[in-house]
Amino acid sequence: VQLQASGGGLVQAGGSLRLSCAASGRSFSRNAMGWFRQAPGKEREFVAVIRWSGGSTYSDSVEGRFSISRDNAKNTVNLQMNDLKPEDTSVYYCAAAAGAVVLGFRPGLYEYWGQGTLVTVSS
Repeated sequence: VQLQASGGGLVQAGGSLRLSCAASGRSFSRNAMGWFRQAPGKEREFVAVIRWSGGSTYSDSVEGRFSISRDNAKNTVNLQMNDLKPEDTSVYYCAAAAGAVVLGFRPGLYEYWGQGTLVTVSS
């Protein structure tokens, strides 16, 4: 089982990026999928989750700017990031939970992780 995150890069403040996470080895169509990020010297933090039903939840810091979506036919989950800010600079990780919903926002609730993709937002 592998999660492959891509789409990171360097962007100016106010710009946009679209991250993608491609899963292989099994289908995750019935699993909650999430995005986390980790800045240097900081703990990994929750960004967004999309449940099997399609419902989603965002952290307060990205609510209204980021949008998570999934394509079950392609076994992918995406994160559209708009109005990026320098404080969004982090390595972004996609993750798959063991079940259809996740009760909480802790990284430990997720079973599979991608390798991370770096997002750098310049001021």
